[in-house]
Amino acid sequence: MSAEGEELAGWARMLADGTRATVCLALLDGRAWTATELAKLAKVSRPTISEHLNLLVGGGLLTEVRQGRHRYVKLAGPDTAELLEGLAALAPRRTEVVNSLAAHSKRDAFARARTCYDHLAGKLGVTLADAMTERGLVDWSEGISLTPKGQAWLEDLGIELQRGRPAVRSCLDVTERRPHLAGAVGAALCEHALREGWVTHIPGGRALRVNGAVQAFGF
Repeated sequence: MSAEGEELAGWARMLADGTRATVCLALLDGRAWTATELAKLAKVSRPTISEHLNLLVGGGLLTEVRQGRHRYVKLAGPDTAELLEGLAALAPRRTEVVNSLAAHSKRDAFARARTCYDHLAGKLGVTLADAMTERGLVDWSEGISLTPKGQAWLEDLGIELQRGRPAVRSCLDVTERRPHLAGAVGAALCEHALREGWVTHIPGGRALRVNGAVQAFGF
C-alpha cells in the first residue's frame, strides 16, 4: 500500500464510527460545542466522547478552542464541512418513519432551508444556486466561478467577500442531492440573509425559517 493510500485509509477510519460521524454532522451548524453537549447528543459517556474527540482533533477533522477551563471543539474549516455534507449526500437513503407531527415538521424544515457550516443549504440553497446560474451570476462551464455580473450584483447588495478562501465552491446538498453554493460567496450570502432577516434560525438545530426565499435576493 502506498503512503498516500495509508493516509487516506486512516482518515476514513476516523469517520467509520457512528458516534464520531454523529459528532461531525452536528458540528455542521458551525458552532463550537463542549464535550458534555456532544456526549448528550451522541448518548455516550463523557470519557467515551473525550476519546472520540481526541481522535478527531488529532486527525485534523476538528479543532480545539479553549476558553478558560472550558474546552470546545468545532470543524477544522469550511473545506471539512463541504466534504462531510458531500459524503452524507452520497450515503444511501433510508426511509425515515415519522411518528409525530412535531417530527414531521422538523424534518420538513431541515429539508426546506438550513445552514451547512456557514452557507445556505436545503431547497433554499439549491434554488438560490439555480437562480444565480440562470441570471449568469455564476458560471459552471469550467468548474464553477463567479462572473463579473455576479461580482457587480454582490456589490449592489453591499456584500464584501472574505479574502483568503475560494470565491465560490460547489457543495453537494444532503437532502436535495444537487449542489448549493459554498465558498466566500455562499458564506457572504448566508450572513447577509440572516442579517437582513430574510431567514432566521429555528432553535434546536440547523434549520432556518424562510421569510423571503430567493425573492429577497431580487430573483
